[in-house]
Amino acid sequence: MKMRGLYYSGLTILLFSAFLQLTQAQLQLGFYAKSCPNAEKIVKDFVDKHIPNAPSLAAALIRMHFHDCFVRGCDASILLNSTSPNSGEKDAIPNRTLRGFDFIDRIKSLLEAECPGVVSCADVVALATRDSIVVTGGPSWSVPTGRRDGRVSNRTEANNDIPAPTDNFTSLQTHFSNVGLDIIDLVLLSGAHTIGISHCTSFSRRLYNFTGAGDQDPALDSEYAANLKARKCKSLNDTTKVEMDPGSRNTFDLGYYSHVVKRRGLFQSDAALLTNNVTSSYIQQLLQGSENFFTEFAKSMEKMGRINVKTGTDGEIRKNCAVVN
Repeated sequence: MKMRGLYYSGLTILLFSAFLQLTQAQLQLGFYAKSCPNAEKIVKDFVDKHIPNAPSLAAALIRMHFHDCFVRGCDASILLNSTSPNSGEKDAIPNRTLRGFDFIDRIKSLLEAECPGVVSCADVVALATRDSIVVTGGPSWSVPTGRRDGRVSNRTEANNDIPAPTDNFTSLQTHFSNVGLDIIDLVLLSGAHTIGISHCTSFSRRLYNFTGAGDQDPALDSEYAANLKARKCKSLNDTTKVEMDPGSRNTFDLGYYSHVVKRRGLFQSDAALLTNNVTSSYIQQLLQGSENFFTEFAKSMEKMGRINVKTGTDGEIRKNCAVVN
C-alpha cells in the first residue's frame, strides 16, 4: 500500500475528497479549448524556447507557484503590485527574492494578443511551472485549468502562511495541513529543491549563530559547513548564492534527497525532514526506488495546484497580471 495513503484519518479523507470533487468539477482539462484553443500551446512554446537558455527560471517559477498557492490559494495574488496603502505579497519577506515576474508577463501579453481577457494569470503560472519543469528533465503532470485571479494581495498573510526555511517539522506540518497537504506532500514538494539556488542569508545562522551564541547547527554536516564558510558564506550577512543541489542544480533528479540524508540540506526545513520517522523513511524509499519520485511528485504538484482555486464568477481575469482590472 502506498505510503501517501496511510496518514489520513477517515474524517480527513472524507473532507478532502469532498474538496477535491468540488475543485475537480470547477477546474477541467482543456478549459480553454473553445475560448482560446491555442492557449496552452502558446505557454508551452514560450517556455520551450526560453527555459533552455535560462534553466534557473524553472526553479524560480516553481517557487512562485508554491508561494502563490499557500496564500489565498492559487489565484496569482503573488503577482499583484503593492498599492497605497496596501502592501502586497511581493513585499513579504519570503518573496523578496522571487524572480520570473517578467517571464509570466511576457506569456500573458502573448495570450492577450491571441484571446483578450480570457486566460487567467493564475493558469499561466500553473502551466508555465509544469512546462518549465519538463524542460529541466522533470516529470509532467495534469494541469486542469479554469482558475480565476484574486483581487487581494496582503504582505502579512504571506509572511504568516508561507513555510519558512527556518521552520521545524511541527511548523512545516501545520503550514501544509492548513492548505490540505500532508507530510508526504511535504517531502515530495521539498524535492523541488533539486533545482535552483539559495542566498546564504537564508541559512547562514546555521553556520554562525544558530542559537544566538555564535554556534553552528549540529544537524548540519560539519565538513559541509566548513566548506560553505570557506568558499561561499564567509560571514553571517553574506549574500552569495549557493546551489541547493550541488552538481546538478539545473537537472530535476533525486540529488536533493541524497544531500538531505547526508545532513547537507541547506535549510533547517530540509534537516527537519529527518526528524520525523515517516518522512525520513519515505525519503529512503524514494532513494531506493520503491516509491517513484517523478510519479509521486507529479501527484503532489497537481494537488497543490488545486488549493483554494477561484472559479466561475469568483475573482476576475486580469488583463495585466500586476494590477487588478
